[in-house]
Amino acid sequence: MMEFASAVLRLVGWRLVGRAPDVSRCVIIFAPHTSNWDFPIMLLVKFAFRHRVHYLAKHSLFRFPVAWFFRATGGIPVERGERHDLVATMAKAFAERPTLWLAVAPEGTRARRDHWKSGFYHIALEAKVPVLLAFLDAGNKECGLGPVVELSGDVERDLATIRAFYSDKQAIRPERTGEIRFEN
Repeated sequence: MMEFASAVLRLVGWRLVGRAPDVSRCVIIFAPHTSNWDFPIMLLVKFAFRHRVHYLAKHSLFRFPVAWFFRATGGIPVERGERHDLVATMAKAFAERPTLWLAVAPEGTRARRDHWKSGFYHIALEAKVPVLLAFLDAGNKECGLGPVVELSGDVERDLATIRAFYSDKQAIRPERTGEIRFEN
């Protein structure tokens, strides 16, 4: 599958960069997320790096006839409009599993938002796992994996590190890109 995913990315003009880190558990953030094309590109990145990755996605995607696809590729449905103590639930999942890579789109939607959702940050802190920075950069037609960030608990310092990494990454729909900050 790795060779196939890499070949498809090359065929559509994207270059795969980075390498999978040697960590058994992490929260992966993938950004920027502004287009319907982001998901298939990041799914190809997942397959190219040959690692079982689970991801959070809006529950409305998990309907017939495509629900099987999202589950088979690691999807976990989330009802975004309601509070279900997702942070504690996911932290418990990390505690119960020796290996878990969990991907989250911190923008939470393809539409423009003025801030990121903080769930990924709180999940990683509570689970005591690092954050892996995954990306796509439409400006350079590159996608892949960046560094692993060990969160300090100092939100501004951690976001500054994340912001610095994504500062030169261009979204497919740049007009929908919001600031890398949490809601006040």
